[in-house]
Amino acid sequence: MKKRILLAVYFFCVAACDLEQTTQNTGNQSVPVPSAGEYLLHNAQIYTLDADSSTSTAMLFDSRGVIKELGDETIMLDAYPDATRLDVDGKTVIPGLIDSHGHLYGLAISLSQAQLQGTQSKQDVVRKLREHERNLSADDWLLGRGWDQNDWPVKEFPSSKQLDDAFPDRPVWLRRIDGHAAWANQAALAMADKDLSGDWQPKGGFIHRDSSGQPTGVLVDGAMALVEKTVPGISPELLQASLDLALQRMVSLGLTGVHDPGINREVLEVYRQRIETGRFPTRVYAMTDGAGATLDWLCENGVVDDDSGRLYMRSTKLYIDGALGSRGAALLADYADESGNSGLLFMSARELEISIEKALVCGLQVGVHAIGDRGNRTALDALENAIRRYPENPGRHRIEHAQVSTAEDVPRFSQLGIIAAMQPTHATSDMYWAEQRLGPERVLFAYAWRALLDAGARLALGSDFPVEEVNPMLGIYASVTRQDTKGWPQGGWYPQQRMSRQEALRGFTIDAAYAGFMEDVVGSLEPGKRADFVVLDRDIMQVPANEIPTIKVLQTWLDGERVYPNL
Repeated sequence: MKKRILLAVYFFCVAACDLEQTTQNTGNQSVPVPSAGEYLLHNAQIYTLDADSSTSTAMLFDSRGVIKELGDETIMLDAYPDATRLDVDGKTVIPGLIDSHGHLYGLAISLSQAQLQGTQSKQDVVRKLREHERNLSADDWLLGRGWDQNDWPVKEFPSSKQLDDAFPDRPVWLRRIDGHAAWANQAALAMADKDLSGDWQPKGGFIHRDSSGQPTGVLVDGAMALVEKTVPGISPELLQASLDLALQRMVSLGLTGVHDPGINREVLEVYRQRIETGRFPTRVYAMTDGAGATLDWLCENGVVDDDSGRLYMRSTKLYIDGALGSRGAALLADYADESGNSGLLFMSARELEISIEKALVCGLQVGVHAIGDRGNRTALDALENAIRRYPENPGRHRIEHAQVSTAEDVPRFSQLGIIAAMQPTHATSDMYWAEQRLGPERVLFAYAWRALLDAGARLALGSDFPVEEVNPMLGIYASVTRQDTKGWPQGGWYPQQRMSRQEALRGFTIDAAYAGFMEDVVGSLEPGKRADFVVLDRDIMQVPANEIPTIKVLQTWLDGERVYPNL
């Protein structure tokens, strides 16, 4: 336990040092922080994201965190001489950014584990694991997340042998970057509650085995639960320290809100407790973890709408398939690079429909994880049937990811009023190998933002952190360029699917707010709304596109209170 607490302190210190350096680089320590009355932010380039896409140079808000007026700086300085003045030195101000699909709790958990993102080989993974192991007690599991075999010289799933050789006695459990596969050593596989050998497969999952029927060390989707249920939980002390780090990372990058898909009542209570103690500097729109006990509780007790305005739950998240990188996404035809495999459906179409109806009866929103074209079609079909039977439901149902579609299904999003909750950096992370998986024809409707927008669909944008980086600037950059941060490929990957900066910014603000039934409260800077806003070091609408990833957040404000940088 002591070593776990020390590990938490270590992570927290790393975060504090990083955030301190960022603050020093932005040079905004002299900005005053208001305490009472009315506050006039001025000398600013304000993009309001209102219906007219208007701009302003000054904004007045009160001590309750409510925006009172926007307008011309000269006029407003004269009109409100007693207001506390907040001069931002000509910098750009935008509404607080909202990640429409980010796992806050998952990010906190991942930050307590070995960080394997960007590893270039199996040997590189083992090296990072050895470094992380120094912080563990003798009886701790070695946990990590972020490996991706597509980044390695040999782009095949690994086996347990590499982990067995390095860690023969300690259980090792490593989630793939997308969270849809795990790599384990034999010590961890031995903890499964069922014999993993043979030729059987779990529902909605896949156990990779050798020619003799023995598990090789990689479990996909539904198979992961066979081992994962035995993995020790995180200690309360480490969880709180990791949440501190996760929340500070969010606000330091301009996020004032996140839609957290798939949490249970225990996590909801953790969030509530932090809100009560004043340690929750963001808004969370929460979705239940499937159609089980948490949904039952929500149906019985009604929508969660915390008085603070920082915690809201009126939605459930369901899964229909896996991920493209681990070949678990359900496709209408076999993978182009693996004949005989068309992915995994986690449940039948009728089972999905029953789960959707359970939420619709309670007046709730549904978000369905669907990545493959078969997964998306199954989700659209089930939602269409359920919507027809429950027309009184408030709607705004969502497909989470919506990565691969078809020409026939793209228009259905708009026709059914289905929101496409998409993550732009998934395209720029997957573009190196996605066409190998899908082939030259299916890839034309993969990550098809422009096609969906032109068909009239609403896009709510996010990152899917910790699968991708938390930084929303990377998502905006990917949206408008379809390139990696090195500018590859020239002209963009299938550039016909790019969106404009205005569309990308809307996806991370007002359209994300709409997807969470919060567009009357946040998402744009307008009188009567909350004073959630971000000050940037450069004009996001004017800088060269290749500079967007390097734009820095100088200040983040929530409810009219500066939450980054901290006092």
